[in-house]
Amino acid sequence: MLKCNIDNTGKRLRLYSGLFDLLVAAIVMLITWFGLIETWGWIAGGVLLLIGLFAIFEALRGWCILRALGIKTPF
Repeated sequence: MLKCNIDNTGKRLRLYSGLFDLLVAAIVMLITWFGLIETWGWIAGGVLLLIGLFAIFEALRGWCILRALGIKTPF
């Protein structure tokens, strides 16, 4: 079903971007926890968390949703 459609460079790029998204999500949520930004920080952190987890999933499976939909990506 999820046939590999990216090469090792694409996998590495998605893994690194996913880990970066998780890091930024944690920072945003910590800043929100300490009350330095408003409640929207929880929403932004949650969205970044989901994006990061999905990017890591793509990296581990070797599958890209955009390529599966027929959109050409450089990696």
